[in-house]
Amino acid sequence: GLEDLQKYVDTLIVIPNQNLFRIANEKTTFADAFQLADNVLHIGIRGVTDLMIMPGLINLDFADIETVMSEMGKAMIGTGEAEGEDRAISAAEAAISNPLLDNVSMKGAQGILINITGGGDMTLFEVDAAANRVREEVDENANIIFGATFDQAMEGRVRVSVL
Repeated sequence: GLEDLQKYVDTLIVIPNQNLFRIANEKTTFADAFQLADNVLHIGIRGVTDLMIMPGLINLDFADIETVMSEMGKAMIGTGEAEGEDRAISAAEAAISNPLLDNVSMKGAQGILINITGGGDMTLFEVDAAANRVREEVDENANIIFGATFDQAMEGRVRVSVL
């Protein structure tokens, strides 16, 4: 079924149901397990749309997103959020290691979107550190589209989203 679907889409994100066992425990309800998968997609897509609608230093438009996503094939999506010391690096690390995605790695990726969101306390060096950490994972000639947005509700925290 996935091979047939791949013929008709530019980008395909697959979350295999068996991967829910990687993040669930014996007390996780059936409904909660699928909610976890839905949240991964919701937060990841929100990270991309925030680049277009949230105020920020570096905003993107739909054409930027279309450039990376067209003919992307199998994709990974990840979001990480952290606070405290080294929060930007921690958020980037969490974004690039999504346990729900099956054998999908950013290694060798030819195109990537990176969104870094934080409150007014987010620093230039944090944005740079998070973006560079993600860049380490992709092909050196990859088309990297980068954005940084502000959200006052994120004061004290940094969120990194990658697609």
